[in-house]
Amino acid sequence: MRRAAVLGSPISHTRSPDMHRAAYAELGLDWTYDAIECNDRDFAAFFAGLDEQWRGLSLTMPLKEVVLDVVEDVDDRARQAHSANTVWRTADSSSWRATNTDIPGICSALGDVGVDRLERVRILGAGATARSAVAAVAEMGAVSIVVHARRPEAADEVVRLARDLGCSSRGADLDVQWGEDDLLISTLPADAGAPWAAALDADRIGHTALLDASYHPWPTPLAQAWARHAPVAPVASGRDMLLWQAVDQVRLMTGAVTDANLARVAQVMRSALSTDGSSP
Repeated sequence: MRRAAVLGSPISHTRSPDMHRAAYAELGLDWTYDAIECNDRDFAAFFAGLDEQWRGLSLTMPLKEVVLDVVEDVDDRARQAHSANTVWRTADSSSWRATNTDIPGICSALGDVGVDRLERVRILGAGATARSAVAAVAEMGAVSIVVHARRPEAADEVVRLARDLGCSSRGADLDVQWGEDDLLISTLPADAGAPWAAALDADRIGHTALLDASYHPWPTPLAQAWARHAPVAPVASGRDMLLWQAVDQVRLMTGAVTDANLARVAQVMRSALSTDGSSP
């Protein structure tokens, strides 16, 4: 029996078990996947106690940063974003690796709605998801990133990351501002984006795409405003981001996802998300 789990605190409303178990069933794997309450103080001890049955961990807050000090082999994506959401045992079981599948998850969610190239990006929020968003859009060709935070100085770490990745970047407060943006990414809770939603009109949106990382409830006030004022502008949901980061986790942990079965695995995982949920 192989084991995997999602860890974090709070963890009671996570949707990860639904998705991973659906994938295991599709792949014919006799694996278990559980949700385990674990805070940042207890993670190192939990990780040290994992036996050979364990193949991988999905990590949510508050573990995405502390894991970087626990797992020795951390890939470049996770190091750059200072955030890892995935730990998996290598194929020969000799070691554990940590990575950030939120980054390709964001790229895939945007690709689903036809966004595959961009230059000017505006990001609301300055936490771990914002750092992953910066890394993702840098991979997609972004050259300019404005980071909005409640306190502009809180955006400093995200701005530094953007500059390290070759983008021009600056911080700003959460007052509504617009430019000639290709993409707006909100990493704020759904209700926190309401002031931006209230200030929207078709002239301000134009053809700017939206990725709202919040997905419960969906559509968020921001996504509703986007659809009302710019029905042709692409809108990607946090649910799509959540799906694709989980698909990549299953691929890494099991080694059983191939080009031939990827579409079917993604479909059964998407179906597992069809009921309401609130956390990754």
